Amino acid sequence: MNASDQPNLYSRRSFLKVSAVFGASAALVSLVGCGSQAPSSSSSAQGELDYSDWDAVLEAARGQEVSWYGYGGQSDRNEWIQNTLIPRLKENYDITLNLVGMDINDILTQLSGEMQAGVGDSDGTIDFVWINGENFASVKENGYVWGPFVDYLPNYRDYVDGTSTDITVDFGNPTEGYEAPYGKAQIVLWVDGAKIRDTPRNPDEFLEFCKAHPGQVTYPEPGDFTGTAFISCLIAGVVGKDVFEQLSTMTNPTEDSVRAIIQPGLDYLKELKPYLWKQGTTYPADSNTVAQMYADGELVFNMGYGGPQALVDKGQLPATTKAFVFESGTVGNTNFMAIPANAPHKAAALVAINEVISPEMQLDQYKVLRNLTVLDMDKLSSDMRQQFEDVPLGSAEVSASEKLKVRVTEASGQAIPVIEQLWRTEVAGN
Repeated sequence: MNASDQPNLYSRRSFLKVSAVFGASAALVSLVGCGSQAPSSSSSAQGELDYSDWDAVLEAARGQEVSWYGYGGQSDRNEWIQNTLIPRLKENYDITLNLVGMDINDILTQLSGEMQAGVGDSDGTIDFVWINGENFASVKENGYVWGPFVDYLPNYRDYVDGTSTDITVDFGNPTEGYEAPYGKAQIVLWVDGAKIRDTPRNPDEFLEFCKAHPGQVTYPEPGDFTGTAFISCLIAGVVGKDVFEQLSTMTNPTEDSVRAIIQPGLDYLKELKPYLWKQGTTYPADSNTVAQMYADGELVFNMGYGGPQALVDKGQLPATTKAFVFESGTVGNTNFMAIPANAPHKAAALVAINEVISPEMQLDQYKVLRNLTVLDMDKLSSDMRQQFEDVPLGSAEVSASEKLKVRVTEASGQAIPVIEQLWRTEVAGN
């Protein structure tokens, strides 16, 4: 198996690598005041429109061409949009959706350039965008996003739990209705079931597992987002979900404030070290390296966002691969969509976003992409809930309900570097 084949639903952590660059650019803004623009009832491009009147939104959107900007490197997602979402929007609403795959840095440069040049209201080029975390916080602070808009969306009102931390907070940044969710990802663990009969269910059992397989277990060095996510799973299992999730809304963390929450988890990771690969004296640089070591038989355990089924299907991992989650919890995150303040086709963007979060499209994304739904299952009809449960799973997959039952909200973008630094100093000893 090549390292590049490591299965991984695209994690929003990758978007954050460019946020510092964008933040420096945004600091130069003088043409746009801080604070996002509230939706207006009129627009020079679309005329008078009451966005709270959904029938009026549908009528205004009819015949419009709308662009969805976002990371373009996830081929299965692109195929789903091209083969399923685009035809559905055209058939049901006479909306033409154009998918624009672009690096998030280039998207933010384009958006900020337009806004700083005074291209406002409905004269921009981006209708809605896949954006997350600190990048979202930057554009929101500088008035580059339109909203709040989620309460205009019938499917959001009817099926999304608008009080859930997964929805109200994006990597520590309050969404405040300026972002709509469209999919969730979560850490999954796996072993070869032909070699490992019993899988660990919590940190205590994982410690015993490592003792039983000395030198055959490790994790990517935190700083790699999978490595950070994995130690977060272990820390959450030690300190408890509710305690760990205090980190999800922490906006001004210090080493002392984070240590007060995770110290028992750090002590656990130190106890784990002697039984890891090279006795924990060093760690693989990234998740691809761990995946290669696992495929080569050097390790007996691996982890990642998504799961190993695709590699099993390709014959790169054995059919006996067994996926699981800790009963004590595994961390997950949510992907979001936002509408720029100068989006030219806001009505069509609303309709497209509403369709993405419809029960039917959420179900199809789960079937095809294995995206965890952003919908509250308790708000769905019994028939729709059953359809989610009836989605056939491969032998190396964990059901959505099993994952969501143990889901832990990740730490905020501000807290994660502090966790990583504490790991380096107190666990790795650097």
